[in-house]
Amino acid sequence: MEKPICIVGSIRQLRFAFCICFLFWFLSYLHFDNCSILLPRDSQTKTNLKNSCSGRYIYIHDIPRRFNDEILTGNCSVLLKWPESDMCRAISNMGLGPRIPRSHGKGTDGGFLESNSWFVTHPNLLEVIFHNRMKQYKCLTNDSSLASAIYVPFYAGLDLGRYLWGFNASTRDSGPIDLFKWLVEKPEWERMSGRDHFFVAGRTTWDFRSLTSIDRNWGNNLMYLPQAKNVTILSLESSHAIKRDFAIPYPTNFHPSSNDQVIEWQNKMRKQKRKYLFSFVGAPRPQQQDSIRGEIISQCLGAGDKCKWLDCKSSSSENCDNPSYVTEMFRRSTFCLQPRGDTATRRSTFDSILAGCIPVFFHTHTAYDQYVWHLPKEHRKYSVFIPEDQVKNGKAEIELTLSAISEEEVVKMREEVIRLIPNIICANPSSSSSGLETFEHAVDLAVKGVLERVEELREDMKEK
Repeated sequence: MEKPICIVGSIRQLRFAFCICFLFWFLSYLHFDNCSILLPRDSQTKTNLKNSCSGRYIYIHDIPRRFNDEILTGNCSVLLKWPESDMCRAISNMGLGPRIPRSHGKGTDGGFLESNSWFVTHPNLLEVIFHNRMKQYKCLTNDSSLASAIYVPFYAGLDLGRYLWGFNASTRDSGPIDLFKWLVEKPEWERMSGRDHFFVAGRTTWDFRSLTSIDRNWGNNLMYLPQAKNVTILSLESSHAIKRDFAIPYPTNFHPSSNDQVIEWQNKMRKQKRKYLFSFVGAPRPQQQDSIRGEIISQCLGAGDKCKWLDCKSSSSENCDNPSYVTEMFRRSTFCLQPRGDTATRRSTFDSILAGCIPVFFHTHTAYDQYVWHLPKEHRKYSVFIPEDQVKNGKAEIELTLSAISEEEVVKMREEVIRLIPNIICANPSSSSSGLETFEHAVDLAVKGVLERVEELREDMKEK
């Protein structure tokens, strides 16, 4: 029996209405719940980037060039009046210094140092390297109101270095004073009174902590300026007493442009055969009564072939500034001794980590109390600690202490050291951020630490 025509028509209308409703629902789903499918690729990338940058935006202050670029383009020879330092060469390649020629690497270390990622880098150029690397930071914004932190690209260390010898205190203080006069007049300062501002200094914090107003022989008063009391300062060595300065690693000579270069170097260090039980790169400090370097050198020489010492005061002292010689010695050593020098910290710490050599510390201020954003809290995982006083009093024999560590434990510690390599290197500023996304390098970790600190300060301000 046939169905009435009216019923058949109604069913067709219902089917058609259902199809139309389903089509509208499906298109709405695509648009609202998965809109990236309908967006052009550039729009999709911008949307994803915006989401990933939430809470991570950095605004770079466009400060007068006299506080950064003009310091470099002026008389570069006076940036550091030290016979061994050619600062005009050091500022080349965006602060990385001259490249290490491939032939030079082959002649001294069997071709381990590749010319496209190794440079002769001066530690005082940290602030320049950091600035140039920040230009590649993927979460930059031109709108300061969106920024979670404000980066001030002031070359504090290079500014001071010009006036350390032969100038009075007022001259050394003038740069920071003028900078903060400029900063406090900007609208960005008013938001948190400078608590969201940070800058980098390529010297130790002690160079910026002169308390006296009378003429003095060293440093400036940057750290004690009233306007600077809220600003976060990143330097090669922090003070412990001032809770707003943080240490970040000394620049090494390795500045990779890609993940592959980092992984390749790590694998080389894993396969490296190590001839020496321990080694030391440095000079004695007979004028420093509390120095243990003399005892360390004596014990090294007494260990015969188990220890290698590179004397930085002898006729071959130029080798201490040669990345090829230093890296070759460290990569052939199982342990690398890191006693205090003129200050508690040493660039040698990071040169040894880069070479997969387990650092041996004698004072907690050399690393454990310093690089909280870059080195593990569990220091036994990657280093050995021998108290200074035990060495000084003859109670600790370095060779026996290190020989007593089992091979199994040595392998674990070395692997942890090699794993830390990305943490302590500055990527090549000329490379894009996308080339090193697998790893967080030293600048990444420093910025991450600053952002976390600023957020804590922001929350504290809300509670008050």
